Amino acid sequence: MLKSLFNWKVLLNLVVAIGIFVGLIWLTFRWLEYHTNHGQEIPVPNVVNKSIHDAVKILDDTGLEYEVDSANYDPKYRPFQVLQIYPAPGSRVKDGRTVRLKVNPRTWAQIAVPDVINKYSGLAFQRLDQVGLKIGDTIYEPSIQKDALLRILYKGNAVNPGARLPRFSVIDVVVGSGPMRNISIPNVVGLSVKEARAVITKSMFEVGLVEHEDGGKDESDIIYYQDPSSGDVRDQGMQIDLWASKKTPAELRAKIEQLNSIYRMKVDTSLPPVRYEEVHNEPSYEAPVIPTPAPRRETPKPEVPKTETPKPQTTTPKPATGSGTEKPKASTNTSSTGSTAKPAASTTTGQQPAQKPKAKKVVVE
Repeated sequence: MLKSLFNWKVLLNLVVAIGIFVGLIWLTFRWLEYHTNHGQEIPVPNVVNKSIHDAVKILDDTGLEYEVDSANYDPKYRPFQVLQIYPAPGSRVKDGRTVRLKVNPRTWAQIAVPDVINKYSGLAFQRLDQVGLKIGDTIYEPSIQKDALLRILYKGNAVNPGARLPRFSVIDVVVGSGPMRNISIPNVVGLSVKEARAVITKSMFEVGLVEHEDGGKDESDIIYYQDPSSGDVRDQGMQIDLWASKKTPAELRAKIEQLNSIYRMKVDTSLPPVRYEEVHNEPSYEAPVIPTPAPRRETPKPEVPKTETPKPQTTTPKPATGSGTEKPKASTNTSSTGSTAKPAASTTTGQQPAQKPKAKKVVVE
């Protein structure tokens, strides 16, 4: 058994096998060194703060591949300026290695304009600010859509929803200020339907019902009647109805008279105008009525007739012609049966019993 192992033929085959294995390993490493450029390293050049065009030219000269990645726009740096390179400048890499460049873009990243047309201006402004658009001038335009956003302008041109603009772009907006009043209606009789639509739209009105005589929808038909008529005044946005035909208005005189009887009411101007006055009824507040007690009826008392007391009469006796002595004065204070004085009787409207006269006293001094 051992003799067979140490046979020269066996040993020769073993040596040949080991040599082939070692040779394969050596060839493999040589191929890897050649394929990977082992030992051939290139320092990464410093291209930070250079423009992208200069950086690419330098990398091409050194034999390095590159990839460009746009970062968020930073207004502190120039457009297309290299902000960063990976691997870092000074690192040694093999020939053909790919390096990555981070470059400042030319401007902000583009965003889509939101659909805020015909929306309330307050909500539209808020939405535009959220996506990063700045509002410049606000232009007010007469429109029946008051306070609605009508158009978006970028550098003087209208922008449709969905268009892409650089972020933080300044845009102008057109907002409706309300309809105009008392606009004269244009005359479109004799024009084609297509021409009439353009004239009505230009005059800030809207096309209402369009009735074709033949029942078709030919835009080349001639307008022979309109309502309201030309010269009337209406507010902006009112509709104008049209009647069209392939015939001329002169050929449709009977039809026009029939429409006049329907849409042109004659007003009798001989009657005096009716005046309407507004009556404002203001609430009146009355004080509560306090009932007063009924007056008591008093029974009239009978009136007592007043009697006048006669003054005492003093008589001056005449002196006697024959004698020098005077008679004593006598005052009649007492009454006598022979001499009585009648008192003044007072009469009243009512019949009252007569009172007896008082007796006079005669005082003799």
